Amino acid sequence: MSDDHTHVQEFFSARAAGWDTRFPDDGPAFESAVAELGLRAGDRVLDAGCGTGRALPALREAVGPTGTVLGVDLTPAMLNAAVRAGRDRAGALLLADVTRLPVRSESLDAVFGSGLVSHLPHPEEDLRELARVVRPGGLLALFHPIGRAALAARQGRQLTPEDLRAEPNLRSLLTSSGWHMTSYTDEDNRFLALAERRA
Repeated sequence: MSDDHTHVQEFFSARAAGWDTRFPDDGPAFESAVAELGLRAGDRVLDAGCGTGRALPALREAVGPTGTVLGVDLTPAMLNAAVRAGRDRAGALLLADVTRLPVRSESLDAVFGSGLVSHLPHPEEDLRELARVVRPGGLLALFHPIGRAALAARQGRQLTPEDLRAEPNLRSLLTSSGWHMTSYTDEDNRFLALAERRA
């Protein structure tokens, strides 16, 4: 993928208005993934590539009123959909590129990324940017509400050994970008890889 984000913006802009209605049953999967992140009251968390903000209510619930929830997305139409859904009440929304975050280094406790990895133009470098904004020992959740095989079938493609989200590939990628994978789940009804930011 090139550094020109026009394709990503066009893809999601065309789908933003109906995004939530296309996937109406994903809520429990988001809630479960956020719960496994193990956030505590008062934590500071970023939803990287937040889209319509489906994770924001669960993130707010996890960190409570004293915590900080920030949703960042590259596509204005997705953020507008998040506002229309009232999810801006759960966290601050920011139009920004997750590969160049306007966030201080080591200022967050965790990052949540749903469907994020496949849209990163330079995955190793971009995951390193996510590591930059998280404190040592902080957490990363890479999530998708369906597993790799189910997603490939939905998209009409075959899984290959080169799939970035295959466990050995993702583990290596995370290691090279400042993370240590602590768990990996790839089931029909969800994909979730958790990692800790190395010191």
